[in-house]
Amino acid sequence: MVYQYKSNGYNIVLDVDSGAVHLVDDTAFDVIAVISWLYDEEEINASTDLEKKSLKEEVLDELSDTYDEKDILDAISEVKTLWEEGKLFTEDSYTELIPQIKERKTVVKALCLHIAHDCNLACKYCFAEEGEYHGRRALMSSEVGKKAIDFLIANSGNRHNLEVDFFGGEPLMNFDVVKEIVAYGRSLEDKYNKHFRFTITTNGVLLNDEIDDFINKEMDNVVLSLDGRKEINDKMRPFRNGQGSFDYIVPKFQNLIKKRGDKKYYVRGTFTRNNLDFANDVVTFADLGFDQLSMEPVVTDLENDYSIREEDLPKIFDEYDRLSEIMLEREKEGKGFTFFHYMIDLNGGPCVSKRLSGCGSATEYLAVTPWGDLYPCHQFVGEDDYLMGNVEEGITHPEIADKFRSCNVFTKPKCNDCFAKFYCSGGCAANAHQYGEGLNDCYDIGCQMERKRVENAIMMKIAKTVEE
Repeated sequence: MVYQYKSNGYNIVLDVDSGAVHLVDDTAFDVIAVISWLYDEEEINASTDLEKKSLKEEVLDELSDTYDEKDILDAISEVKTLWEEGKLFTEDSYTELIPQIKERKTVVKALCLHIAHDCNLACKYCFAEEGEYHGRRALMSSEVGKKAIDFLIANSGNRHNLEVDFFGGEPLMNFDVVKEIVAYGRSLEDKYNKHFRFTITTNGVLLNDEIDDFINKEMDNVVLSLDGRKEINDKMRPFRNGQGSFDYIVPKFQNLIKKRGDKKYYVRGTFTRNNLDFANDVVTFADLGFDQLSMEPVVTDLENDYSIREEDLPKIFDEYDRLSEIMLEREKEGKGFTFFHYMIDLNGGPCVSKRLSGCGSATEYLAVTPWGDLYPCHQFVGEDDYLMGNVEEGITHPEIADKFRSCNVFTKPKCNDCFAKFYCSGGCAANAHQYGEGLNDCYDIGCQMERKRVENAIMMKIAKTVEE
């Protein structure tokens, strides 16, 4: 599959199956388009010579009124070279790997510990119902947390690096247990030849110097929840008494990051229909001194007045373009920052299994409730049909893992002709489950935004390469 688009003055050609990206002139761009139009992929792949006479004549016939014959023939020759090198009109080499992926055993590498089903904020869009997750408020005990660590080690096979994310609700409401679990995990690393990479996601309300020091020592990554401008953040992320949280939280985040040095973190926001001009919120993050940023579209029922709808997409696409332009300009000024969805690796990227089947929910990644139940991921917590087991007995419903393992970009009809399928790996299973028609469907609005982000991410890589 070949995908072509124009962005920021660049003619970009993506060979989907090989991952090759080409920056081409107008003539080559149109030659590739004509070849794609005249011949389906099977014809191109079956051809022994892309310079065959009939193709030349047909392309010349289509483009001779626009370009000089020599330029067209030169472009055809360039296309032939790229095709022979396996960088254009590449045959699909992934489908044959699907049986191997379906048969791979469950080897757990990551747990999301719901350390607190409780929260000290009342965010309006919270899918976790202010931390309750369709159930009851609860804090994880150190006993359950330690059993979760034991479960992870026992089910991690030969994996050395294991990931544990402290999640909520607000995990710092159970900070003493966080410390106990981290200490327990560290005590087992040498014995089992494992290394734990801990992460914590926090709204920042309870941060202080003691907690800052612990996080900066023990957490490989920290996710800081903030929605951007004061008026936007305070509307969507208030305290339970209705007061805004921006002025209280921002200085705490700044203090933490100042002491964090070069260790990883994200300031993560959520944009809604209230701030479709979300590039302004990302810029707010940068102006506050943060440089590792993310801004996610809200995913919620359409009945909510802040939900994102189909008619909002043109504005959102324009805003992603505007954010790209801002980032490129700030890079030139020496004030660059990273944006999660624009961090794309065109040379390496994820392994084949991840390209095909995504985050590994239910197979490599599980969520653990405060009482030790296991779910495919944090967004399935509380759904009885997706209860997989518990940390004491292990996985008692392996058929759920099998269901997720059998789901990949080739089992999702909507992914078949999508150029971004190997970048998003079929999208979020939870979103497809809740807002589509099951795991093998897609969340359509999310797919459209993802395609736009992938286009911009590739364009920005090209722009930076051209500048160099």
